[in-house]
Amino acid sequence: MKGLLSTISDKEPTWQLDSSLIGTNPGLGFRPMPPNVEEGSLIWFVPSNESNIKYWVDSIDEFLQVYTEPPKTKAVRQICDYDTPPTEGKVCNVDVNSEAWGKCTKNKNYGYSSSSPCVFLKLNRIYGWVPEYYNDSNNLPEEMPNELKSHIRRIAKIDKKQLNTIWVSCHGEGAVDNESIGPVEYYPQPGFAGYYYPFLNDVGYLSPIVAVHFKRPACK
Repeated sequence: MKGLLSTISDKEPTWQLDSSLIGTNPGLGFRPMPPNVEEGSLIWFVPSNESNIKYWVDSIDEFLQVYTEPPKTKAVRQICDYDTPPTEGKVCNVDVNSEAWGKCTKNKNYGYSSSSPCVFLKLNRIYGWVPEYYNDSNNLPEEMPNELKSHIRRIAKIDKKQLNTIWVSCHGEGAVDNESIGPVEYYPQPGFAGYYYPFLNDVGYLSPIVAVHFKRPACK
């Protein structure tokens, strides 16, 4: 047993990507989660009920704790962008308190007290996974929402490096659902920046997140 353990890396999994059980398609998770997930994943809240709002705000606070507190390890965080990927020995920071997050910040109760809630998205980590990007803005999937296509084409005219993004779009299953959802905004952008990848289990690595702001969802 001792000999076997000595061959296992603390950083790299033995089986990676197609050879692993996880595979090459990361799952998409969201927060906050309802208290009884087994009964469904819908987020129900009453803006005028402080104790109800507190549950959702506290849940998001707990989820964002790794981003808001100082690292418990010797990780060195740097500010990254599409021109400045992380340098060796450092990881990209995720500043969830900046103005780039709109109403999706703690001091605004993540929109829950104003009937315009925020939901945070995060991709599951897969060691060594490198995204495939839509680098040709004129050749986008037919099923991609037109609003997202327009956004990508605008980005292509400004800075093509920003096309290295894992794009996100939220919509209902049908017309009625879309009416109930209402207008949506994404912070800091509608996608996960590519400079956070690949995930190589670096000390203190922070997964990129996207906040989805439902500006005026229908009340029931």
